Amino acid sequence: MTKPSKSLLWVGLFAVAMAYLESAVVVYLRRLYGINDLIQSVSPFDPQIGTIELGREAATLVMLLSVGWIAGKKFTSRLGFAVFAFGIWDIFYYIWLRVFIGWPQTLLDPDLLFLIPLPWWGPILSPVLVALLMVFGGAIMVLSEEHEIAIRPTFADWGALAGGILLMLYAFMTDALSALPANAQTLSQLKPSVFNWPVFLIGFAMVVLFVWRIEKPILQKTLRRLN
Repeated sequence: MTKPSKSLLWVGLFAVAMAYLESAVVVYLRRLYGINDLIQSVSPFDPQIGTIELGREAATLVMLLSVGWIAGKKFTSRLGFAVFAFGIWDIFYYIWLRVFIGWPQTLLDPDLLFLIPLPWWGPILSPVLVALLMVFGGAIMVLSEEHEIAIRPTFADWGALAGGILLMLYAFMTDALSALPANAQTLSQLKPSVFNWPVFLIGFAMVVLFVWRIEKPILQKTLRRLN
């Protein structure tokens, strides 16, 4: 096993353990507020808890970026490790919740995904698809540095990435955006409408195209060396 492969394993284990802690906090919050269903059981607005939750999410991002910075040697591998860790963490977050409380029951169950900068809502399948792409893309970025293959996206590639991300963010935050201008209390009481799958899937396909275009040469060279 090469050193990058070992590092990916340890970063992956860190992300799995971190997902355990994250899901445990959610279980505690649900128990404290008596939340059995995110759609039906909306917790009362608590400014202090809301602020702490925003800080917790920001801290999560800092932790994932930090482990990527520690594990990698140069910018490409550092970013790759961070993206890889985020994907593993997101997937195992739902796996641990399923183990702890039997939720989600299906991949189409809606969830409050994130709070920064506005509340994100979506079926669990949507962030899981993004997370799987991040795991694949992050791992290939790490291997690119090992094989000394430079990643040089074109202007069109960057456009596909930016456009795809914006479309997916719009799909996730449609309800919050439609409520603006609104205060924190109003946003905290939002319930999701029908998820805009067409917009999300178009954005997701654009990001998949970006990943495939810049990482196909890396994957091909890696497979040749393994064979």
